[in-house]
Formats: sequence, structure tokens, C-alpha cells
Amino acid sequence: MTFFKKINAVAAGAALSVSLVATASGATDLRGWNIHVDDYPVSIAMESFLKEVTEKTGGAITGKVYNNGVLGDQPDAIEQVRLGAIDFGEFSLGPMGQAIPETNVVSLPFIFKSIPQMYKLMDGDVGKAIGEGMIAKGMVPLGWYDAGARSFYNSQHPINTPDDVTGLKIRVMSNDLFVMMVEAMKGNATPMAFGEVYQSIKTGVVDGAENNPPSYESTNHFEVAKYYSLTEHLIIPECLCMAKATWDKLTPEQQTIVMKAGHTSALLQRELWQAREAASMEKVKAGGTEVNTIADKGPFQAAMAPVYEKFIADNPAQAGLVDMIRNAD
Repeated sequence: MTFFKKINAVAAGAALSVSLVATASGATDLRGWNIHVDDYPVSIAMESFLKEVTEKTGGAITGKVYNNGVLGDQPDAIEQVRLGAIDFGEFSLGPMGQAIPETNVVSLPFIFKSIPQMYKLMDGDVGKAIGEGMIAKGMVPLGWYDAGARSFYNSQHPINTPDDVTGLKIRVMSNDLFVMMVEAMKGNATPMAFGEVYQSIKTGVVDGAENNPPSYESTNHFEVAKYYSLTEHLIIPECLCMAKATWDKLTPEQQTIVMKAGHTSALLQRELWQAREAASMEKVKAGGTEVNTIADKGPFQAAMAPVYEKFIADNPAQAGLVDMIRNAD
């Protein structure tokens, strides 16, 4: 069953339920999780999503987006959405990999060739395949957001070759793939919550981390990690998604409105992201960050061979999806 057929099937089933709007409690009040600060592209797009949903449902669906991770850290919030304790959220697909195998594929280093290619594939068959896996685990994807390309930053020295990672203590998201990625370059991978990174770099618990320019800048990590090396090793899309438990309580008409608003918000977020990324790079450079590009990514890609081999061995069911992305134009 394709992603959109499955969505339609879910919608048909929801028609058998009593609409939340028809209950004595009145409007449906949604809670949304977001890790970012108020003026971040994701935050603005999520507010736009909620506003459109509220307007187009005539106020039948309202809600609030809770920014800055106040409803919990990302792994916990993903589980809360899966269980229906939080109604919707915007998450990196990276931390979802522990529970949803399909999302792990996009966390493979260097699997996407470019950001535009990622848009095309996620808005097409690749996104549909990943979406089916998410629905089976309790999350309905509404739109694919851009998180740019992740690169390494640290407090010690520039990274130009895999050997430059050797011995560095690097914070990574909670995903075995990211641990293997750093270890393949003989670095020491340290999973930890995003909110702990600044102090951990400042005190030497870790030497650095890896992230996109706006995250590096907006968290002030550039103040304590002055070397930003544009390895662009990960292009991991993010997802605005709704708890299936919440989705199932909506009427088919409301589901259509929510899905369209999610896609519209994704287009807005991508536009805002590109502008924010450029501004962030200007700010960190002005703040004294030493930014270096990687002349030859070949050695980094070669170093990832064991990561791909182990991933396919451990996840043979995902081999076709890996090939779909790697063989795409």
C-alpha cells in the first residue's frame, strides 16, 4: 500500500469516529513540540502551519507550539508523539532511527548528493517509503523540512581529512549510525542531549559536535568551538509530523486541511532556511570562526564503507531504499 493510499485508508477509518469538534469540549487543542528558539525557520513555519489549520477549520482545531524543547528532549518527544501524548512535532529523522528503521537510511553519511536532490526525493517516492514506515510506528508525516548539511565544529583544530578527526571527542545525536561514522574516522563519539553541548564543549567534556550553520550559530556554539569544517557529511531532512492517535481523531476534511498545511509550511521553512543559513554563516565568521571547505571529500566517503556495509548487514530490508537514493540523479 502506498503512502497516500494508506493516508486515505486512515482517513476513511477516521470517518467512523466521532469528530472531536462535535464533542462538548469544543475545539481540538493541539500541543506541538519544537526544540528551536522562537525566531528559527522551523519555529516560524510551525506557527504558520498551526495558523493555517486553525483558520481553515474555522477555529475547530487550535493549539500551541512549545519551543526550546520545554516538553522534553528530542528522543523523549518522539516517543511521546508516537504514543499520542504530544499531538505534533518537528523532528530530525536522525533520532527516529532507533524506532523507525526506514528513517535511518537518510542518516547514512553522504547518501544525498545535494540539498535540491534531497527535496526532490523526499517529496517523491523516497518520502513515501519512509512515510509508510513512520505511520506503522505511530507518526503521520505532514511535510519534509530542510535542516541543511551538517558539518563538524570543534575547539581544537580544522578538519580537512578523516585523520583530523582522530582522537577528537565529538557529540553526536543518539543514533548508532552517527557513532559509527565518527568511530570510522577514529574519533570518540559521545551521544548527548542537544541542550548540553555548549557547556560540554566549554568545559572540555567534548571537543566539538556536528550540525548545520543555523544550529551552530543560534546556540552560540561558535563561541566555544571556533573551527567549523564544511564536511557536509550528513543531509538529514526533518519532519513535521502528527501523532497517529491525534490524526485518527480528525475528520477526513480536517485531515486534508492538516496535510495541505503541513506541505505549505515545509515550502515556507525551506525558503526561510536558505536565508537563515546565509545569515548564520556571516555571523559566525564575524564572530571569529575559522571556516574551511573540504577540497576532496573522497577520503571521507571511502572511510564510510564500513558504515554502509554494517548498515546493510543489519538492515537488509532497507537495502532497496539505500539503492533508490544512491542511484538517483
